[in-house]
Amino acid sequence: MPPAKKRARTYDPAKIRTAVLTQFGHVRDAVRTLTPEQLALPTRLEGWTVRELAAHLTMAVETVSRNLDREEPVKAELTLLDWPFATAVRAADIDDGTRALATENPDLDALCALTEERLATALATAPDTRVLAARTGAMTLADYLVTRTVELVVHTDDLNAAVPGLDIPYDRQALAACTRLLADALAAKAPGGSTEVRVPPYAVVQCVEGPRHTRGTPPNVVETDPLTWIRLATGRVTWKDAVEAAEVSASGERADLGGLLPLMS
Repeated sequence: MPPAKKRARTYDPAKIRTAVLTQFGHVRDAVRTLTPEQLALPTRLEGWTVRELAAHLTMAVETVSRNLDREEPVKAELTLLDWPFATAVRAADIDDGTRALATENPDLDALCALTEERLATALATAPDTRVLAARTGAMTLADYLVTRTVELVVHTDDLNAAVPGLDIPYDRQALAACTRLLADALAAKAPGGSTEVRVPPYAVVQCVEGPRHTRGTPPNVVETDPLTWIRLATGRVTWKDAVEAAEVSASGERADLGGLLPLMS
């Protein structure tokens, strides 16, 4: 079902730029410490090793500088709330590109260094309103950078899950932006006011058709932590498993979000 049109929340472009650079820096610092054995470990992305996942992260970030090098489209086509629902069509293309990139770049630290340098240089002068010809659809630079926080945070979590003992930190602004965009995507997919979804300390959204509460505690409440929410929204964990593991609390007859998740994968 296509998402309903809804006004997206605003993000501080300067903070988002810093968050993207900081989170990618955390990834680079971790990747340079990995042994060949660790790079060969499987990840929860089917068919991808840690090496391929790390290479994919450079590709996800490199799209910023690469798209800034391309001719600017006349106008943006995609809003932030459109983006989570527009990524699935590129899955096969992304898989092929990731495998090729990992094979062609055995020195991951060098690849990360080049990616980081190109990103920092590109962001030093590009205005927030610059439109990028992204493959999912033309977007402003400011909006596209918010989508990069999703890529970085989700795959940082994938790397941490794949390598025992790896503990890549999460930039607070990147984690907040990722959480909020995915929470807003849920509200766009299932518009309504009968259920309140809380992801403290970053997001609270109303969703699901039904009676709207006006005061006091709403009759249907879902609450979870940011990383669990992100895993639910991207299919890393199922609703059933998260509830059974007490990673999600859900009360009320309209608090079962299992049929609405994942939002993207």
